[in-house]
Amino acid sequence: MIIDLQRFINEEKKYWTELESVLDKLNRDPLKRMNLSEVKRFHYLYQRSSSDLARVMGFSAETEIRRYLESLVGHAYAEVHELREKSRRSSPLRWFFEIFPQTFRQHLRAFVLSLAITAFGFAIGGMAITIDKEAKSVILPFSHLQIDPAKRVAYEEKTAAVKDRLTGKKATFSAFLMTHNIRVSLFTFAMGFTWGIGTVILLFYNGIILGAAALDFIHAGQSAFLLGWLLPHGAIEIPAIVLAGQAGFILAGALIGWGQRISLKKRLRTIAPELVTLLCGLAIMLIWAGIVEALFSQYHEPIIPYNAKIIFGVIELIALILFFGLSGKSLGKPYGKD
Repeated sequence: MIIDLQRFINEEKKYWTELESVLDKLNRDPLKRMNLSEVKRFHYLYQRSSSDLARVMGFSAETEIRRYLESLVGHAYAEVHELREKSRRSSPLRWFFEIFPQTFRQHLRAFVLSLAITAFGFAIGGMAITIDKEAKSVILPFSHLQIDPAKRVAYEEKTAAVKDRLTGKKATFSAFLMTHNIRVSLFTFAMGFTWGIGTVILLFYNGIILGAAALDFIHAGQSAFLLGWLLPHGAIEIPAIVLAGQAGFILAGALIGWGQRISLKKRLRTIAPELVTLLCGLAIMLIWAGIVEALFSQYHEPIIPYNAKIIFGVIELIALILFFGLSGKSLGKPYGKD
């Protein structure tokens, strides 16, 4: 209910003017594509103006304000539905190169938290192996990681010089890696339903395994083999799993709802498109990592020099950082939340 009409108009007019300005820009450039923040701001202005129109409907004397708002909201309504049609026609390339990195940056703090937990696990795993060599029989779940690193490297290099172990099996091995890593990532995300506790445990444990394996090879003087084996696919695979943790924490945040006065159903509905974007994006990353691991990472010296594999992995990592840091970034100032 409006008690002081003039005060109400003075307070709300800036939002009407802003919405009108956005609509004018869209009219002048029908092909303009708004980024995620701009779309959210536009939708907020549309909802606020619609609410204002409903509130002034009871003032029969204020026909001019009512007609203005009816025209403004009607125009915005048409644009909202046109934007929805545009979004359905959005190309996969635009989704991957714009919406995916924008969504990642929007929840950067959740990613940093996921990365920090993984790094902490890495430090604990590395420390455990450094203090007690026998700990790897308990920490490392895979039998091929429990072999003495020097012996494994000698075996891998000797075998590589004689035959290709993956002849006729590359596609099967690659598919196995993809499905396994995607399953692990989805499970890490799904543990967000435990208010993030399960996600924390899985990220920490993955970090422990990674840290223990890495330090085991480093102590054995096999750093070149480790980097040549791990970097080509790990430069993409490890960040993808950390992304799964990011999605899990976003889900946990919506479930907990710190400082949010909206219902749980609405909170989940709000983050659903963003979670789908992150999960689909990391699945694509893991598909690439699976291909690289099967066709490149598993081939050691003398077949492929370690330096070449390390350089390839470093290039991948730099490209990934630039992709998430710069891709889809608007040149203009985005509309923020009010």
